[in-house]
Amino acid sequence: MIYRQGTTADIDQVLLLQDKYLLVNMPETSRSEGFVTTPFSEEQLKIIIAFKGLFVAEDDGKIVAYVVVCSWDFFIQFPIFAYMASRFDTINFHDFKINTVNSFEYGPICIDSKYRNRGVFQNLFESMRASIADRYKVGVTFINKLNKRSFSAHTKKLNLKVIDEFSFNQYEFYTLAFWTDESVINKL
Repeated sequence: MIYRQGTTADIDQVLLLQDKYLLVNMPETSRSEGFVTTPFSEEQLKIIIAFKGLFVAEDDGKIVAYVVVCSWDFFIQFPIFAYMASRFDTINFHDFKINTVNSFEYGPICIDSKYRNRGVFQNLFESMRASIADRYKVGVTFINKLNKRSFSAHTKKLNLKVIDEFSFNQYEFYTLAFWTDESVINKL
C-alpha cells in the first residue's frame, strides 16, 4: 500500500470512489457502514490538489482511499462549512482559540469497504497530518450523527475530540478537532 499526495492523474478514480460512497447515492440499508456527504467536482479537486490537500492510498495502481483537506477560504463556498466557521468564536480546543487562519478543514475521508479495518484509515490520516503540520496547528471536521461508524473511528482510532455540536439542514452534527503536531499530541 502506498500513501501519498494526490495528483490530477488520480481525479477520475477519486470521483468514482466518491460517487460510490456519497450519502445521496447509497441505499439507506448501506449507510451504517459509513458515507461521505460532501461531493467535489473535478474543478474543485484541482483546486484542492493545488493546495496540496488531496491524499490517497494506492494499492497496485488503484486508488482505494482518499482524504481531502483545504483552507477555510475554499470550504466557505459550502453553506455547512460557512456555518461551522461562524461558530468558532464560541469554541476552544484545549484552550486554543480556533479560527479560519490557524486551522483547516479535514475531510471527507473515504475508504473502499474492502480496505476497511486494515490500517488504511490510520495510515492515510497520519500521512495527511504529517504533511500539513508545518502549515496549520489544528484540523477541524464535522461528522453527521447518523454516521456512527465514522464517529467511532475518528474518536477511538484517531482520538479526535468533539468541540461542538450543531444542527444544519435538519441533520445533527459533531464538530471535532485534532492537533497536527505530534509533539503537542504527546504532551496531552
